[in-house]
Amino acid sequence: MRVSVVQHGNDADPQRNLERSEHWIREAAARQAQLVLLPELHRSLYFCQQEDTAAFDLAEPVPGPTTEWLASLAGELGLVIVGSVFEKRAEGLYHNTAVVLDRDGSLAGCYRKMHIPEDPGFHEKFYFTPGDAFTSSGRSGFEPVETSLGRLGVLVCWDQWYPEAARLMALAGARMLLYPAAIGWEPGDAADEKTRQLEAWMTVQRGHGIANTLPVLVANRTGFEAGPAYSDGIDFWGNSFIAGPQGEILARGADAEDGVLLADLEPGSPERLRRIWPFFRDRRIDAYEGLRKRYHD
Repeated sequence: MRVSVVQHGNDADPQRNLERSEHWIREAAARQAQLVLLPELHRSLYFCQQEDTAAFDLAEPVPGPTTEWLASLAGELGLVIVGSVFEKRAEGLYHNTAVVLDRDGSLAGCYRKMHIPEDPGFHEKFYFTPGDAFTSSGRSGFEPVETSLGRLGVLVCWDQWYPEAARLMALAGARMLLYPAAIGWEPGDAADEKTRQLEAWMTVQRGHGIANTLPVLVANRTGFEAGPAYSDGIDFWGNSFIAGPQGEILARGADAEDGVLLADLEPGSPERLRRIWPFFRDRRIDAYEGLRKRYHD
């Protein structure tokens, strides 16, 4: 299976950002990709650098304009597209939502970001409600999306730091882990600190793949985006990557260059590896009750 990851910068024009995404989607299709992963919130600037009620005007329903646009491309090009939408679920109820369009242009499913950060420059709790722990059908919020290419374990950005999220997706039958992201450096950070942050980000996601013997696809945005007057903005660090189920890097983007990454995945590798690394067999499910506690006082 040939998979691809897109990374690109954004500006304040949503239509121009969609055209950027489309350019790279078409490039991936021309290079025989069967699946394309786009970065988090690829239709807009990263508006979460400040709390601004006007930014809610960017939100849209699912399905809605961006979903329909992605569906048209997926159907025309015959590939699976994983995109990202600032979803308006109801008045006053918004989500950071990954949408999955199948090769026939249908909406295969969506995933609403479960872990919502609140840090300087990343005021996501102001905008996003966490995904439901259980959907209206009774399924877990960490439910893979069924597609013609198999079950996709789609998570979003801040979810990438949580091994529980990746494990639950794997236990529910995901065949790969996919993370659209919007993460970068504060421009004033020292060079060695920037290196530590980037390496930690890549290492933890590769570790999720290793622990669950699954490939990992990560799509990050690029470029500098100015913040409010009291901040230095964010320098999004790119470095999107595709890793195999043993953590091996199959493709990696640069810090600041837009582009598409491609890699060929071996469909049977999770089964083969789980026979020699039986992590699921040896889990002590009788001893993990403490994971349901916030902290052990």
